[in-house]
Amino acid sequence: MGHLNRAAVLGTGQTKYVAKRHDVTMAGMCREAIDRALADANVTIDEIDAVVVGKAPDLFEGAMIPEFAMAEALGAVGKQLLRVHTAGSVGGSTANVAASLVFGGIHKRVLAVAWEKQSESNAMWALSIPVPFTKPVGAGAGGFFAPHVRSYIRRSGAPSHIGAIVAAKDRRNGAKNPLAHLHQPDMTVEKIMESQMLWDPIRFDETCPSSDGACAVVIGAEDVADSAVAAGNPVAWIHATAMRTEPLNFAHRDVVSPQAGRDAAAALWKAGGITNPIEEIDAAEIYVPFSWFEPMWLENLGFAAQNEGWKLTEAGETEIGGKIPFNASGGVLSSNPIGASGMIRFAEAAIQVMGKGGDHQVPDARKAVGHAYGGGSQYFSMWLVGADKPTN
Repeated sequence: MGHLNRAAVLGTGQTKYVAKRHDVTMAGMCREAIDRALADANVTIDEIDAVVVGKAPDLFEGAMIPEFAMAEALGAVGKQLLRVHTAGSVGGSTANVAASLVFGGIHKRVLAVAWEKQSESNAMWALSIPVPFTKPVGAGAGGFFAPHVRSYIRRSGAPSHIGAIVAAKDRRNGAKNPLAHLHQPDMTVEKIMESQMLWDPIRFDETCPSSDGACAVVIGAEDVADSAVAAGNPVAWIHATAMRTEPLNFAHRDVVSPQAGRDAAAALWKAGGITNPIEEIDAAEIYVPFSWFEPMWLENLGFAAQNEGWKLTEAGETEIGGKIPFNASGGVLSSNPIGASGMIRFAEAAIQVMGKGGDHQVPDARKAVGHAYGGGSQYFSMWLVGADKPTN
């Protein structure tokens, strides 16, 4: 693992994801997720040694450095409080930073929380503010990523309906998750293909919603996790973590399959002792805000050869019950509180190996991966969790 100590997810907590949470402040919304994570972990806030927070850029909500004002609600007064920021991958990076505090033997129990309250501002236009010497995004992330998708389709030869297959699957999965923002069990490929084109080739129903919500995880040291297991409470052992980044623009950058994503995955598999991801990973919670990113990430993360990812999607191998179930929870396509979206992927991976997935549980999931990306596909964070304690 490359770590001195072992660590495990003791519990997770999430809010119900919705378009607008007018009933609570950001602090109140975060506390909902925190209290649920603490209860799931059988830990009190007094037992937490440090708090690590993550969120999207402050401009997304119009509140500058909100963690200072929220410190009491977060349970962080008198404790180490860290804030992480790696654009859209921040939720995943926050969980990794929290895990590092346990791996390093610095703390016994660490709380990580990430959130977004998009209803209090406008992320699309916050993303569209001109940046010096940089091509403008133009009406949100979709305008930036659509050319990447077109490049993937051109070089892979993927049929035009692949994105609709992904969206229909994730919406069906989301309907099985009571916390998901969108519940659309009747979504079909045909319906999605008939929806409005927003950024060619990305259609309305192939995009993520704008959500309010928060997610929290409690991470504990080996002896704490052992005690939890002895008491009959399952944990998710963190087998490996990885983070990589690259510049937004450089000559010959591969925006379809970024080098940082390939490097993060390679480092994760090596640290976790994985030699054949598609055969050894039982469930994958992957950051797919626009449906076409599923086949792109299948290739980038090593589940499929270059230009072959769409074939796994078309064959149904990313469905629950397939060779590599992607986003059994409904994924980002069903819930997207941006600052929390990455942590949700990490938490849902832990939920799978703890057997707490309910109606969206992948049968016999023993190893799962959580993944997040951010910026212009330049920041990547991942973790590998398992039902069994790692032996290395």
